[in-house]
Amino acid sequence: MPAPSPYADQLATIPVFRSEVEILGGTTAYWTYGPEDAATTIVAVHGFRGEHHGLEPVVAHLPAVRVVMPDLPGFGETAPVPARRHDLETYATWLQEFAGAVAPGAVVLGHSFGSIVAAAAVARGLGTPALVLVNPIGAPALEGPRGIMTRLAVFYYLAGAKLPAGLGERLLRNGLIVRVMSQTMAKTRDKELRAFVHDQHDTYFSRFTDRDVLHDAFVTSVSHDVRAFAGEVETPTLLIAAQKDDITPIEKERELVGMFPNARLVEIPEVGHLIHYETPAAAADAITPFLADVLAP
Repeated sequence: MPAPSPYADQLATIPVFRSEVEILGGTTAYWTYGPEDAATTIVAVHGFRGEHHGLEPVVAHLPAVRVVMPDLPGFGETAPVPARRHDLETYATWLQEFAGAVAPGAVVLGHSFGSIVAAAAVARGLGTPALVLVNPIGAPALEGPRGIMTRLAVFYYLAGAKLPAGLGERLLRNGLIVRVMSQTMAKTRDKELRAFVHDQHDTYFSRFTDRDVLHDAFVTSVSHDVRAFAGEVETPTLLIAAQKDDITPIEKERELVGMFPNARLVEIPEVGHLIHYETPAAAADAITPFLADVLAP
């Protein structure tokens, strides 16, 4: 039985509709939340193995903002990009093309792996008045507090790619392994909230197209971090970081903010890599004044 969302009532008040657009020869599915006449539009990019549903709790706390959320190529309802490896070049180019086609001039937001994609796209010239990075990957994943877990993940995804097709797919979609990932990342002690987090991962974490796309995306996620692009991003930038993040330690986030020409850092205590699930209100409370300041006439 699905676990109820603590944010369902708020989200239910926000209009949403699904659309599709052809980007780089493939079909991108995306969802638009909020009022059509909103003063601010955000293009939001989800993290690795996730899809647009993961950022809905944050959307629930931004009712006056128009938020456009695609599924990344090869995940959720978006088809892979034909005839390309799903590396950072592909994802950054896809985001540039998507934002230009659907929401030119929108604020860009990226969570986790999406923070790398968003930062790379903006550094490459994606026009935006502001950049928001939630749980940004601010250091090599192999160097984080869970470096051993990351090395195990490297072996896991490699095995999934090399085993016979059927066995590899079953391994990568294995519910027990997904639950271990979820248990590792969740920090809240609220039983109902933990149940919701696990249900979200159980439901959406295996909605990737195939093992090749998943392996490409994983290699991309652990081979890059936001530091490589920070110095090239002159756009006003907000980093929303967790003080208990096992992927990027908060000390590294404090170093990262200084690498941007124009950035500020908001730290959220008692949460790890799941700000979007566990403390979306705090994330929205950071985003709202930042955008009001940056976008003020």
